Amino acid sequence: MNYILFDGASRNSLLPFTYTRPVADIRIGILTIREKWEHYLGSTTTTVTENYLSDKFPMVELAENVMIHAAVLPSESLVAKIKNLKENQAIFKEEEAIAFYTSEGKEVDFETCEIINFEEDLFQIKHPWNIFSLNAKAIQQDFDLLTKGRKSAVIPDTVHCFNKENIFVEQGAKLTLASLNATDGPIYIGKDAEIMEGCMVRGPFALCDHATLKMGAKIYGGTTVGPHSKVGGEVNNTVIFGFSNKGHDGFLGNSVIGEWCNLGADTNNSNLKNNYAEVKLWSYETERFAKTGLQFCGLMMADHSKCGINTMFNTGTVVGVSANIFGGNFPRNFIPSFSWGGSAGFTTYKMNKVNEVAKAVMKRRGLAYNLQEQNILEHVFKLSAKYRNN
Repeated sequence: MNYILFDGASRNSLLPFTYTRPVADIRIGILTIREKWEHYLGSTTTTVTENYLSDKFPMVELAENVMIHAAVLPSESLVAKIKNLKENQAIFKEEEAIAFYTSEGKEVDFETCEIINFEEDLFQIKHPWNIFSLNAKAIQQDFDLLTKGRKSAVIPDTVHCFNKENIFVEQGAKLTLASLNATDGPIYIGKDAEIMEGCMVRGPFALCDHATLKMGAKIYGGTTVGPHSKVGGEVNNTVIFGFSNKGHDGFLGNSVIGEWCNLGADTNNSNLKNNYAEVKLWSYETERFAKTGLQFCGLMMADHSKCGINTMFNTGTVVGVSANIFGGNFPRNFIPSFSWGGSAGFTTYKMNKVNEVAKAVMKRRGLAYNLQEQNILEHVFKLSAKYRNN
């Protein structure tokens, strides 16, 4: 069977992170949503997403296909139902299509489909803040999936471990003089990752392949450091997708950071309002600030955005794609894509400069900023123009 993950309405509610990727390629836990589905299904997947992303993330349609809602995370029971789908069948949760069978070239009419109701709870991300608020649960699920029947690499005697049986280290990882406390959740250390001297880590925690914790880092539970990222300072309940750096001291909490981001030295974010009130966050879906239901909510920063040293982010700040923030005091808590400036005001970050920086940043990691990547950013530049004042 050919499996296709579709964005659906979740794409708009998960902006700005879905400006540059399909919903399926959001990282939560250890793996991206796509990687989770491929593990469970034992099959590769493709994607139905926005047209401007389809060159990088193409869809492959065969004679028989099953479409799967990409914002839903897999479980054994859900996957079992999906694998048994037949022609003219669909799986629904209440009023929402979760998966359905489709034949090449034929439109699906849910009015005539046999509806299979999924009675169990769904693990689903509907808003950007779900990525960090549900991350501890996702780490546990991925840890169980990836380590089942396997044996961890040897943990050096110089690493002080609590609940060692809940710690898994992949081959090639480096650990020296660190403290790993897996009492409240698992700790996963990916292939060729490194935890430098003096780091203190509490689970649930995931350090993905080729990622680094800098010396003396203090990491609290519910945190994921994505592949090829470097992190120092104090981090709590945060997801970093990959290829991003927070290499120095400063606090980052209850936050989501995309790819190719850089936080300057002593950057800090507030994750709690002084009056302890519920945090509101900018919603691209409604184009107004939305209630999160959370008392703790920090920074949402999309791909390719950067900030200078000593940057201060207020509680519930949303930063779009390829913004460049610097200067003293707090900038506003919604910073549109391709903005350049800080608390004193913003101008437009021009595409020629954006391309120049992206090319240099990706080259440092041995990757090419090709025409495909450039076309995506240029399209997002146009899409997001209405949010900029100049």
